[in-house]
Amino acid sequence: MPFLERYGVSLYYEDSGSGYPVLLLAPGSFQSSIEWWHEEYRETDPTSYLANDFRLIAMDQRNAGRSRALITASDGWHNFTEDHIALLDYLGIERVHVLGACIGVSFALRLIQVQPWRVSAAVLQQPIGTLKAKPTASGGFTSWRQGLKDHPEATAEVLDAYQANLYAQDFVYNVSRDFVRSCETPLLVLPGNDGPHPYEIAEEIARLAPNAELIADWKEGAAWEAAVQRIQGFLRANSRSELKT
Repeated sequence: MPFLERYGVSLYYEDSGSGYPVLLLAPGSFQSSIEWWHEEYRETDPTSYLANDFRLIAMDQRNAGRSRALITASDGWHNFTEDHIALLDYLGIERVHVLGACIGVSFALRLIQVQPWRVSAAVLQQPIGTLKAKPTASGGFTSWRQGLKDHPEATAEVLDAYQANLYAQDFVYNVSRDFVRSCETPLLVLPGNDGPHPYEIAEEIARLAPNAELIADWKEGAAWEAAVQRIQGFLRANSRSELKT
């Protein structure tokens, strides 16, 4: 099985297909792993409709699925972004589309913020976020924390500090509204409609970003079939524009 080993981090990834590369950032909160695409989100699994046209890079996030990393009190969103950049570097991918769902949207936005030149387009499916001025830990973080095994370094104090780092601001937790206003990357936004994935957060991303499109109805039946066609067309169009430059 393919792993990227770096500085105490072991990242499991899968690299399949051919064509313009798409980095898949899975749902599942802090348990974000490839299996969430195939099991919990199988009706909208991007590998089922992108595999014929794109090179797909999927991964288990640190301390989810088959990936492992030491946990420290200084950990936060930046660690995930460093992992994403390291994997792209390791695979020799200079430019990439990103498709993220749930927590994967926050991962995608921070990757765009840190290396805006690297992400050519992004599909943001069911963004997480909150409008509360003082966010609290999500149930996803709590269940991830309770399920940790073989991490003697992850004391209660360390995990409390980690949690505080992750939930220091509202909106999508890891980038600001000002950043989204300045984000020139083409974005396709598919909103959620429940507590962890508020419709209002997706709507705000689409309103703030200067090059964003919102697909308000997309989850079932004919609406999902139309959304798939739009996602495919969006990624293909931005692939062509990349190849022309």
